[in-house]
Amino acid sequence: MTDLAKLPVTVITGFLGSGKTTLIRNLMQNPGGKRLAIVVNEFGDVGVDGDILKSCAIPDCPAENIMELANGCICCTVADDFIPTIEALMALEPRPDHILIETSGLALPKPLLKAFDWPDIRSKITVDGVIALADAEAVAAGRFASNVAAVDAQRAADESIDHETPLSEVFEDQISCADIILLTKPDLAGPEGVAKAKAFIATHAPRPLPVVEVAEGMVDPRIILGLEAAAEDDMNARPSHHDGPHDHDHEDFESIVVDIPEVADPEDLVRAVQVLANEHNILRIKGYAAVAGKPMRLLVQAVGARVRHQYDRPWVAGEARQGRLVVIAEHDDIKSDTIKSVLGVRAVEAAE
Repeated sequence: MTDLAKLPVTVITGFLGSGKTTLIRNLMQNPGGKRLAIVVNEFGDVGVDGDILKSCAIPDCPAENIMELANGCICCTVADDFIPTIEALMALEPRPDHILIETSGLALPKPLLKAFDWPDIRSKITVDGVIALADAEAVAAGRFASNVAAVDAQRAADESIDHETPLSEVFEDQISCADIILLTKPDLAGPEGVAKAKAFIATHAPRPLPVVEVAEGMVDPRIILGLEAAAEDDMNARPSHHDGPHDHDHEDFESIVVDIPEVADPEDLVRAVQVLANEHNILRIKGYAAVAGKPMRLLVQAVGARVRHQYDRPWVAGEARQGRLVVIAEHDDIKSDTIKSVLGVRAVEAAE
């Protein structure tokens, strides 16, 4: 059994648009009797995910228990951001029973696990488990994210092919580090797609891993919390493409933050997002918008040309009805002027 004096941490990783924030929102509403704290690692410097989660805060996970690390990838800013944040959460009264860490879609989990060897926290924290979310439809198609050069499932599963995109390497590192895989959006993949995704994961995982189908982030917390994996003591069983002397960086990826004015019709925004995905190789767009005549904020989540939107909460009195989107792509595809032109707005700042 894990030392009961140690505070358990669950690392939730997964590629862009795999459903991490949705999963955490559901865990907040159904925490299994645990008092949760959450660390959100944005890619970019505007707290879209943190804002979404704080709007869902409940007594077992109040807003002050939700902290954001917005200065870059969590595995690259361990000393400056991660350790102080964990220490701050441990100092809360009452102390959390369990910490959830939502990594950015581009984060490699293994360097983060190494952070738990730091003397200041090793005696106080244990990694209860690493949960990797995988988009069933994208995995089945061999692309992992929309608008990356599509590789069909057979080629992706063929070990004789040594050409790997950065996206596929990130995905493989995530499943290699995981204790359990949550296969999300199985309804979009269909039975055949789910079977292909499971076959791919089985082929590329370094050891047999449980794979659980999850729709809309709904999962019994007993399945993913309380694993007692002590992952920080099990590093050799979690291989990475980036093992060795080379430092991990994200020079292949970039994001910009775009403020958008009130829109007349959500479908206009959907069409603009689809143009960026289909014609300009934008991987991911997420954020929120104001819709004329609607009292609630419109939440927007897009993976490539696949766009989901829903009203998530009323605009607060005095709050500016201002939309904000984070746009993510590989470095060469982030062309600020083009993105501004398609969205019909100005980009307010570029993320480092």
